[in-house]
Amino acid sequence: MTPDPLAGLPVVWSPDCLRHEPAGEVWLGVREPGTEVPDRGRVLLDAVAAAGAEIRSPERHGRAPLLAVHDAALVEHLATVWADWEAAGYPAEHGRDRVVPYVFPTPGLLAGLPMRDPAALHGRVGRYCYDTMTLVGPGSWEAIAAAADSAVTAAGLVAGGARTAYALCRPPGHHAGPAAYGGSCYLNNAAIAAQALRDAGASRVAVIDIDAHHGNGTQAIFYDRGDVSYGSVHVDPGAGWFPHYAGYPTERGAGPGEGANLNLPLPEGTSDRDWLAAVGTLRDHAARRGVDAVVLSLGVDAAEADPESPLRVTADGYRRAGELIGALGPVVAVQEGGYHLPTLGSLVVAVLAGLASAAQ
Repeated sequence: MTPDPLAGLPVVWSPDCLRHEPAGEVWLGVREPGTEVPDRGRVLLDAVAAAGAEIRSPERHGRAPLLAVHDAALVEHLATVWADWEAAGYPAEHGRDRVVPYVFPTPGLLAGLPMRDPAALHGRVGRYCYDTMTLVGPGSWEAIAAAADSAVTAAGLVAGGARTAYALCRPPGHHAGPAAYGGSCYLNNAAIAAQALRDAGASRVAVIDIDAHHGNGTQAIFYDRGDVSYGSVHVDPGAGWFPHYAGYPTERGAGPGEGANLNLPLPEGTSDRDWLAAVGTLRDHAARRGVDAVVLSLGVDAAEADPESPLRVTADGYRRAGELIGALGPVVAVQEGGYHLPTLGSLVVAVLAGLASAAQ
């Protein structure tokens, strides 16, 4: 790899992305340290800057790009819930220093009854958050909004002629659906970028997701659309992995989106050869659809050292994946997972270097 493998590559980053501090996660009823920490952003920024990337600040775009893929009620909830939580005295009076749900309006609970808007805020949170791992704190909304702005700005760069742009988003987004958040994701940055590309004139966009976990939120947003396809390679949810309820091969899209959705779950222990074969299948699926632009959900938690998955992808595998995907056309890379801080930066640089080399 050259001394400056990302020379000139635009990276969109806001320091506001560091303001989200979930302070852990509640897993199986116990609060414990989480892996989606502010240092992820710092490590990634240092790595891409050292590799010669051009760091840019995002433009502010307001709520319109968010509302193009998310329900207004979800966006308003995320924007206001911490202030409401604090005003209601949960931190000061009850020692609850983060917003976390405890009851969820599942079909089993509602049993056909209409959805309600509970009077108690601690009851209402579960309407929007589908797990106990995705906490909201005092700086979360500022980071969530900055990440979304970064994705829209990167999409604008590609729509304006850049071959590749990288949105260094934190928190990640691909588990956030039209009206719900979870999986350490709040708003779906990749979906926001894909819709921004469509709004800028791209006839067809492919979202290719190489994060170790299925992007159930992205799938849900575009499931019945034919203009934005979704393809994912991920550890098999049928073997017990998050998101458990989605990510199966039988999920192919619906209505105008029939056949536009492609899931390729892989067994535990999968390494470069089979993983790259799946990435190639996703690339071919997108190419057959004649896409004008690609959004890459760039998670690197399939790496062998990452604590969040059992896959075994190497840095060379990630570089080759970037080459495969970069050959499709203009790419907006949007940061998703990747939690092993000692290797995180080099793995993301490997993917971006592959994208950049394919663009030459």
